[in-house]
Amino acid sequence: MSFINPFVKTKRKPKKIPTIIADIHEKNSLVLSELESSKQVSLTTQHLKIGDYLIGKTIIERKTTGDFISSMINKRLVQQLNQMQKYKSQFLIIEGDTKNFEDFKTPNAIRGFIISILSNYQIPIIFTKDYEETANYLITLAKQQLKKPTKLTFHSRIPKTIREQKQYILESFPNIGPVTAEKLLKEFGSLSKVMGAKVEQLEKVLKSKAENFKKLLE
Repeated sequence: MSFINPFVKTKRKPKKIPTIIADIHEKNSLVLSELESSKQVSLTTQHLKIGDYLIGKTIIERKTTGDFISSMINKRLVQQLNQMQKYKSQFLIIEGDTKNFEDFKTPNAIRGFIISILSNYQIPIIFTKDYEETANYLITLAKQQLKKPTKLTFHSRIPKTIREQKQYILESFPNIGPVTAEKLLKEFGSLSKVMGAKVEQLEKVLKSKAENFKKLLE
């Protein structure tokens, strides 16, 4: 029979550090320098045929607001979105001041394209203000890869009709439930009009939550 000596310290298992794989084209990115200086992740740089960052089975494409507009115009982003479908999960990060979208000659085209990414490609979009916030999101995502997967869903059913898909997108926003989403669509008629509405107009349905909802779109 073996005994445990209470005066001898047992060795703790080394803490697992998640890995982030970055594409070599990101080598001049400030995001990469933030990840390199972080002690929370292990960074590897290599050539990625798809996306800018690979975390586990999740592929991430990063675009600055300027890159997003140009790649939308030349349709390169459409090709990238199609390629990303090869991975189990995907994220699109749009980095920078979204006020640049308003300076574009047809800002509604950008809104429509964003809605298309969410509804047609089913790819979540993360908006970040700068490279530091982008790096923090990547680190958080990497750390979550080490946790046991848990089922997380905003809905109890899979949307089938166009109307249900529109409601699905609205319900993905914080504090927007099925009833509120339906009221928004009834009030404004379309997703693009909901997204383009002013705070004063949104207050008819969202009341005090209107300002926070609008900030998420800016």
